[in-house]
Amino acid sequence: MGRPWQRRALLCAAGLLSLAGALGAAAALGAPRWVQAVPLCRTGALLVNASGPELPLFLGELHYGLFGGQRLRQCGLGGRALRFAFFPDLLRVIPASIHVSVIVFCVVLVAAALVGTGFFMYNAFGSPYETLHGPAGLYLCSFICGSCGCLILVLFSSEVKVHHLSEKIANFKEGSFTFKTHSEQFSSSFWAIFMCSLVHLLNVVLIRFAGFEFPFSKPKDSGASTGGADLMY
Repeated sequence: MGRPWQRRALLCAAGLLSLAGALGAAAALGAPRWVQAVPLCRTGALLVNASGPELPLFLGELHYGLFGGQRLRQCGLGGRALRFAFFPDLLRVIPASIHVSVIVFCVVLVAAALVGTGFFMYNAFGSPYETLHGPAGLYLCSFICGSCGCLILVLFSSEVKVHHLSEKIANFKEGSFTFKTHSEQFSSSFWAIFMCSLVHLLNVVLIRFAGFEFPFSKPKDSGASTGGADLMY
């Protein structure tokens, strides 16, 4: 198990990391900085055969999160900033089931990370054994958080790249102009979730270094050591 102060220090460090992960995921959930994209007004660019120095006149800006964002629309006549919200405006044009799943997993990630923080501090300063508040709870919370983080990254990446989310947003309620994604990249909130996932994987290592065995590992058979004593009675 190691010295008590070493175990306490490792569990406190893991608890602080879990708290930081919860706060980071909560901030990412509400921030409109999951994706930054540059939509090209394809219709306008084709009309004037724009190329080279003229092309930036038809390049707008787009950034959004899980609940909404802002778009700068440019079709050669100056930019116009527009705000939009996913609920209820865009639910008919986006893969709503995937988008809602991402939000649900974000909420679960925040909740499980907060519970994990409490469990880490309870184990650091208390003495729980073989209960959900003990080692099993530490591993369980870390596993849930890591799994939710990975699911969020995979689902949101598929929504953006496979289902062309940026183009659907750019073309929402556009009757005469067609927009195409010129470039796009994941922004700070997306990478915050990635870091949260790494934090909870690191916590699994800290739990093991603190001296807690994996809860589903088979305990050593103590029958052989007690058998001789039983024969004496």
